[in-house]
Amino acid sequence: MAVVFKKTNMLTDKPFHYCPGCTHGIIHRLVAEVLEELGIGETAIGVAPVGCAVFAYDYFNCDMMEAAHGRAPAVATGAKRVHPDKAVFTYQGDGDLASIGAAEIVHAATRGEKITVIFVNNAIYGMTGGQMAPTTLPGQVTTTSPYGRDTNHCGFPVHVSEMLSTLNGPAYIERVSVHDVPNIKKAKAAIKKAFTLQMEGKGFTMVEVISSCPTNWGKTPKEALEWVKSDMLPAYPLGVYKDITAGGDE
Repeated sequence: MAVVFKKTNMLTDKPFHYCPGCTHGIIHRLVAEVLEELGIGETAIGVAPVGCAVFAYDYFNCDMMEAAHGRAPAVATGAKRVHPDKAVFTYQGDGDLASIGAAEIVHAATRGEKITVIFVNNAIYGMTGGQMAPTTLPGQVTTTSPYGRDTNHCGFPVHVSEMLSTLNGPAYIERVSVHDVPNIKKAKAAIKKAFTLQMEGKGFTMVEVISSCPTNWGKTPKEALEWVKSDMLPAYPLGVYKDITAGGDE
């Protein structure tokens, strides 16, 4: 019988702990497949965040470190400078990266650190109870904004890809989604390009992945994917925000 799909060797056999319908599992698989396909998995170094993906070190079959909340880019910077020949990546949620870790991500990007950041944006604090995050949409209901995010009181969402693309250090920044099969394929291509440019020494690379959080959004998995398409994508347009290989940004 022909094998049509095989689990990548870069994922362990431990079952994911994520909620039903959460797309962290898809994103994990894409990262792992890319590491294996590029032949850089056995020597890769990943940095796990504080958040829903805090146990990422249990799932990726490569060397992993755990960083304090928001400090993954700083830890990855140290790892890459000590091991410049290895693929170094962080895997971070929006609370970890865009809130407490905002300074770390901005300065790692502006320094052009040769690391790859996988930034998972589900517009909410997933692990700690569904509080409002820096990426929460205007009017979005969370446990700390029960009447919806009021921009007069809480300000507007942070658009990380747009912000970092204004800096000189990044080599490649793209926002993707994993709400359907065509977009999953595009997300994998973006992740592969980000790691490829890192290994070519081009500079800082980041892929922002729009993700779902059915549990804290109060939706079924199907409804959550539909909400990604109807509400998240208009607020966070997909596309390449910086690519020095395309010309005009060097």
